[in-house]
Amino acid sequence: MLLLGLLLGLAFQGSRGLWSPDEGRYVGVALQMMDSGNYLAPAYSPASLNFSKPPLTYWVIAASLHVFGRNTWAARLPYAVAYLATLALLFAMGRRASPRKPWLPALIYATSLFTFFSSNIISTDVLLTLTEGLAIAGFIAATWPETGIEQRYGLFVMWLGFGLAFMTKGPPGLLPLLSVAVFTSICGGWREVVRLLHPVGVAIFLLVGFTWYAIVILRYHGLLHYFLHQEVYGRIFTAMHKRHAGAFGWAVAFLPVLLLGTAPWWRGLAGACRDLATPSRWALWRKEHSIQLFLGLWFAIPFLIFCLSQSRLPLYLLPLFLPLALLAASRMEHTFDISRPRTAGLLALWIVLLLATKGIAAHGYGATVDNRRAAKEIAAAVDSSDYHALIFLEEATDTYAVEEQTLWGLRLYLDRPVYGVWWHSPDAGAQICAAIKTQGTSLLLLDRDIPSAKAQALLTACGASAKPVGLWRNNMLFLAQGLSP
Repeated sequence: MLLLGLLLGLAFQGSRGLWSPDEGRYVGVALQMMDSGNYLAPAYSPASLNFSKPPLTYWVIAASLHVFGRNTWAARLPYAVAYLATLALLFAMGRRASPRKPWLPALIYATSLFTFFSSNIISTDVLLTLTEGLAIAGFIAATWPETGIEQRYGLFVMWLGFGLAFMTKGPPGLLPLLSVAVFTSICGGWREVVRLLHPVGVAIFLLVGFTWYAIVILRYHGLLHYFLHQEVYGRIFTAMHKRHAGAFGWAVAFLPVLLLGTAPWWRGLAGACRDLATPSRWALWRKEHSIQLFLGLWFAIPFLIFCLSQSRLPLYLLPLFLPLALLAASRMEHTFDISRPRTAGLLALWIVLLLATKGIAAHGYGATVDNRRAAKEIAAAVDSSDYHALIFLEEATDTYAVEEQTLWGLRLYLDRPVYGVWWHSPDAGAQICAAIKTQGTSLLLLDRDIPSAKAQALLTACGASAKPVGLWRNNMLFLAQGLSP
């Protein structure tokens, strides 16, 4: 499993450029931290703070870029490591869920279509899967211990994992904790739930998970309201982020992941689903305090919450592939025999197909969202490289759309700060002029739907000039400079 994880996790890791919006955005914030020295406040650019996510993801990327250099391979390395560590945690949990074949959950997770292709996508969800997996591994060790040490320290590991999960994605990182509480109350009553609140464990959770939040809330005015209103209420109860909202948005976002992303392990998962749909099976699991009962709750409760939420993306389901892999393995451990030539041959062929598909994607697909390709095109379109920043002036519906459209990953390939400005913002001209004043001569990338005369008028108002220097994807390029006193 170690060798397989290395092969699948590292293959074509640096071959594909950063894709927009997420990959470029996360790497861009990490580079801004490195260049500014401010690791406390995430920011897209020197003028644009971004507190939509806690900083653990940015810190991990920045650490890798610092050690291994500013390149795509280094940016994705933490995700290959997280993928490998997740397989190790599944092996540990498999000793309880499928003791005859403890490696089977890791094999199922490693070679499932969705988890494999998610393994080197730069996002919060890959790290969230690892941290949530660490938390649940601690809970399983404490609940079904094999040694006294596991029983004694399992809850500490659980709370450490949830603290790291909270620092990775905020409140969504605590969804498995609901499953833990429900399972514990069903099997042991509320007194057992209270015992989960071990003082040392809770202290670890608060220290790891809330220290950064406390510091930035005290330092940046209005941030607590932003966290509660925008990042909690807005994501759960409104369609403000336009992520498959509505009564059937969950089906659009999640059903393809569950139906196609679980290939080729449909048979084992079908058996697990039949078990989950059988009331008598749940009654037996409850009577036996079975780990299968917990695994069913681990999947069902967060999935239900994701379906009810009005912000839905396919990658949200990635952590739920951990209980799915464990459930499938517990169903297949008596029938799956990897020593059979036919089984081994089909598995080897599937792995080759996975790697070939990733290789094709790395060298062809995604040209329009590939930031490395865009950087080469811009460099070829602009005769002069004598500029110190890139400024995107975007025609968009709102500032959130600007964040989605701006190619933040250009910062990695062109080694210059990237700004995103909303054309309809009342202070759009002031933002552009402030960037030019801070950075000096800048390359202005003007959205094709914005009249160039109006954009030049914005610059003229603050004493800057704009010289046309080329065309990129039908968008005008200007060298903006020369702020007058």
